Amino acid sequence: MTTLSAQPYKGTRDYYPEQKQLQNYIFSIWRKVVESFGYEEYGAPLLEPLELYAAKSGQELVNDQTYTFNDRGGRTVAVRPEMTPSISRMVAARRQELAYPARLYSIANFMRYERPQRGREREFWQLNVDIFGVDNIRAESEIIFMADSILKEFGATDSDYKIRINHRKLINYVMAQYLCLDQIEAQKMIKLFDRKDKISQEDFESQVLSICQSKDGNEILNKINILINAKSMNDLPDSIKQSTAVEEIQRLFTRLEKFGVKSAVFDITLMRGLDYYTGTVFEVFDTHPDNNRAMFGGGRYDGLVGLFGVDPISAVGMAPGETMFENFLTVHNLIPDFKSHTDLYVILLPGSENDYHDVVKALRAQGLNVEVDISGKKADKQIKTAVKKRINYIISIGGNEIKTNQYPIKNLSNGQTSTVLLNDVSSAIH
Repeated sequence: MTTLSAQPYKGTRDYYPEQKQLQNYIFSIWRKVVESFGYEEYGAPLLEPLELYAAKSGQELVNDQTYTFNDRGGRTVAVRPEMTPSISRMVAARRQELAYPARLYSIANFMRYERPQRGREREFWQLNVDIFGVDNIRAESEIIFMADSILKEFGATDSDYKIRINHRKLINYVMAQYLCLDQIEAQKMIKLFDRKDKISQEDFESQVLSICQSKDGNEILNKINILINAKSMNDLPDSIKQSTAVEEIQRLFTRLEKFGVKSAVFDITLMRGLDYYTGTVFEVFDTHPDNNRAMFGGGRYDGLVGLFGVDPISAVGMAPGETMFENFLTVHNLIPDFKSHTDLYVILLPGSENDYHDVVKALRAQGLNVEVDISGKKADKQIKTAVKKRINYIISIGGNEIKTNQYPIKNLSNGQTSTVLLNDVSSAIH
């Protein structure tokens, strides 16, 4: 007989109660903040036709990272690797019925076949937030302000992270006019910039020269170094500063300053690898030395809805990941001390095994979450179980307690014991 492995599929995680409690805490903060901005929750299928992602997500995602298979009807489908194409499809389907601006969000799981590493798994959960129908930078400023608000709600300070901002039109201008690259070279260069922080400087320069074989490689490297060393828009070459995209970014920073967002910085090397971005792009970076990396990002994508045979509609969104947030909260010591959701653990004393049901029913009627130890173990071992489960209060039920309606309750966090009437149990532990 074959012995099955107890380990989860590579790149996925098992969520035992303590991990699930942290995940639910992250989800609850996400939901609290986005709903405070007026966003409504939606759901979408786990499976989509492969062509939905092939149209705009990029060939790397479709060819190398997507879980695909042929269903029993011969259709090629994919386990969703992201949500943006799905919500764009949903908006297109009800384009005339939705009220704009349409503010939508979801919290869902996804699958990508990539190398598992810190903060990156094959199955991952993320928040997806999108606003449809706003053509100006008010949409970008709202989404970025919301990202800042989420981090603050977890207890983060301005120095804990940076929000790096760029613009896809500026990226295209840099590639075509400043670096004088053709379309194929530009696409390769954008992908290279997108992973610049993940490779060595030598490797980066070597790949730049490989992309620009028909050009003066040293001149290209010098121009790129000017971009990399630009700390603000004032440090950019004059030809770039005069572009309309720079003016739009400047207006965005003015709005963010009014919102009180102090962590936003301009970064002309920020690319965002997905092909569907058309305007502002941004990423949130953790500044902690133990987790100095991009956490999540987003941007404007005005072309996706139009792919479904309807008039285009503008959109801006972002997608924070749960694992990245967990790492961020861990290194910044922002994870709260979780307790069990169970309010009361029932210790069954001899003689009560057949008579405790009415007592427990009455306790639950008081709004308490009650767990009963039905193991038949001795009382001291039942108490140890309650401690291990991190339950704060225990109540002992025996024949005498039922007869007198007097129940001893012990607070396991401080060791104090009190005896109360059954109807007073809820007020005694709250």
